[in-house]
Amino acid sequence: MLKSHHCGALRSTHAGEQVALAGWVHRRRDHGNLIFIDLRDRFGITQLVFNPDHAAAAHQMASELRNEYVVRVLGAVRVRPEGMRNPEMATGDVEVLVDQVEILNEAKAPIFHINREGEVDEALRLRYRYLDLRRPRMQRNLILYHQVARFIREYLSERDFIEIETPILIKSTPEGARDYVVPSRLHPGKFYALPQSPQQLKQLLMVSGFERYFQIARCFRDEDLRADRQPEFTQIDLEMSFVEREDILQLMEGLLTELVPAISDKRILQSPFPRLTYAEALALYGSDKPDVRFGMLLTDLSDLLAASEFRVFREAVQSGGQVKAIRVPGCAGYTRRQTDELTQIAQEHGAQGLAAIQVREDGVHSPIAKFLSEEEMAALLARMGAQPGDLLLLVADRPGIVAEALGALRLEMGRRLELLDDDVLAFAWITDFPLLEWNAEEQRYTAVHHPFTAPFDEDLPLLESDPGRVRAKAYDVVANGYEIGGGSIRIHRSEVQARLFRAIGLSDDEARAQFGHLLEAFEFGAPPHGGIAAGMARLVMLLAGEPNIREVTAFPKTQSAVDLMTDAPSRISGRQLDELHIRLKE
Repeated sequence: MLKSHHCGALRSTHAGEQVALAGWVHRRRDHGNLIFIDLRDRFGITQLVFNPDHAAAAHQMASELRNEYVVRVLGAVRVRPEGMRNPEMATGDVEVLVDQVEILNEAKAPIFHINREGEVDEALRLRYRYLDLRRPRMQRNLILYHQVARFIREYLSERDFIEIETPILIKSTPEGARDYVVPSRLHPGKFYALPQSPQQLKQLLMVSGFERYFQIARCFRDEDLRADRQPEFTQIDLEMSFVEREDILQLMEGLLTELVPAISDKRILQSPFPRLTYAEALALYGSDKPDVRFGMLLTDLSDLLAASEFRVFREAVQSGGQVKAIRVPGCAGYTRRQTDELTQIAQEHGAQGLAAIQVREDGVHSPIAKFLSEEEMAALLARMGAQPGDLLLLVADRPGIVAEALGALRLEMGRRLELLDDDVLAFAWITDFPLLEWNAEEQRYTAVHHPFTAPFDEDLPLLESDPGRVRAKAYDVVANGYEIGGGSIRIHRSEVQARLFRAIGLSDDEARAQFGHLLEAFEFGAPPHGGIAAGMARLVMLLAGEPNIREVTAFPKTQSAVDLMTDAPSRISGRQLDELHIRLKE
């Protein structure tokens, strides 16, 4: 080894020892006679002292060093003089008086500051990601990612799970997001797909008798990106045989409950995690991934306003829609400009408009007040529990639009009122999702999660007669407004699986062509089974307190799925295309 200790190791107990250190020049301070250099590696920083009276050649070379030079030094550890110690550094009680220094590699001036945090254009950071990853914040995040993965592996291994790798090149099958496809050179005109998840493979492992499988699995989805989504991602993937829903919820909740305090300083708001059905989550929070760190719940006013003179409310209810509202404390003094901002947010989420009622000491102020009778306004205020100082925000529309618009407004007001405590993780379970949803574009039902999710046993008779009412044995775990993971009890009987395929518009022949391997496997004795998958990057993002999963991903893509560092995706040569039997359109 070129070094005897790493740069975060030395303490006062090492005083007098001769050591060899190597790393990057983090900061250089020239005091004329003495030169101080902070030497950095992954483990920390050690202060080096170059004294011309002690080692003139080393001092001369130190004057040539610049930030990010890679160097190796030999010297003696000594305790810093009184008053010169730095309690902010783990090595702040000591320094190394350098005898010799060797430049292992010079460095160009960094494109941006590495030795201090600051605003840097993200495109620049991604273009020079190898420099960005030297920054302490980024190294902390990736080390945290490793710690999470190690904890999970140990936790599951102690509970009899077996880690099994599944293929990256698989068969393309319908449902879910778009596949990334890989052309086969050996089989012209045929393609592999990159897995969106190991879903079918882990079910086949249950048929194989392994009973408890897990994998830190790489997955790929060709879909539009956002702050919490990348085209390639890693999920904590697990499957269990001979279990019911409660077994999987208890396992995952136990894992998260032990992981958070072991890895971070975050506090879990409530344990056991609260549970909401899908319908309750939408009704109360306007979202199937609710942020339960604060209240401000949606309140249904439809019955009170069904006969209102205000046409917008009356017609919404008569056409099968809703009128719902949230109560925002302390915002009755909002200006017209501020309420216009909130209206724009509602409109961006599908609403035609927004009605605001300001409850003040001198009475109620609102453009819609003249359309409501005294009885209607009194009933509305009573149901909302309104107090002087409150701002009431009302949306009238179809239930889905009402939920989305008020859910977005709820989160916006939570941010404005600083109700989103970043030191807290508020986990919750969402259960009883619908099994199928109507796809108007394709004029057929599609699976809400995936087509291997088991329906409630008592809802099976509805699969052909009223598919939209069938509930799924599915569940999501959410935290702070993000979906952390989702899973389900799976279908394990081939006849039920065939019925579900028919319900989503696949003929028996089409189902056999796409999923014959799974259907046939079920005929050889498949155990009842279920599982869950959780997104690693989303979980680490929350634990690290970062706003974006790119901050916890070593080499992420941009919002448009481009790798700015390697310039991927890129063109390939005509020879490669010929080998793959591919011709590009002009």
